[in-house]
Amino acid sequence: MSDVNSLDALIQALRRLPGVGVKSASRMAFHLLQHDRPGALALSRALQVAADSVHHCERCHTFTQALVCATCLDARRDASQLCVVETPADQSALERTGAYKGLYFVLMGKISPLDGIGPKDIGLKGLFDRACDGIVQEVILATNFTAEGEATAHVISEGLKAKGLRLTRLARGVPVGSELEYVDLGTIAHALVDRR
Repeated sequence: MSDVNSLDALIQALRRLPGVGVKSASRMAFHLLQHDRPGALALSRALQVAADSVHHCERCHTFTQALVCATCLDARRDASQLCVVETPADQSALERTGAYKGLYFVLMGKISPLDGIGPKDIGLKGLFDRACDGIVQEVILATNFTAEGEATAHVISEGLKAKGLRLTRLARGVPVGSELEYVDLGTIAHALVDRR
């Protein structure tokens, strides 16, 4: 009976991953146990080490093993620019473009009144303190273009308006390589309004 409970516990643990349902979790569990036990052990150890050693950067709130992350410590970065993102995954996506050379602040969430998440729950005080450090000149709002992301960007901009900082928002528009007839109307409308 304990063998079945261990397997069920593994499947339930795998279901915690985003987008993983019962079938996918079961396939993963059976694959690891049947075909890749060394991989299962490596995954287990990596998760344990990461859970024990990865925490938030004291300056930007992203994930790091040090007190301050490598991005914040990089003297080549433009400290006058602070890009606000919702998650470390969003930060990683911006970094992969190679187009941004400033610093970041990672909210680790977004304002979502329906889920009971307000400004205090995503650490806006830390963001405001960082943005008003006398070095930052521009705050780039790079929250997602969802209702929650827009609400978060609005609250941040309202909170920082009187601080004399330049506030900008990521542009939105038609994706590169797309054909207009297949782009959703909201994207086309925003592209027209934000044209340059």
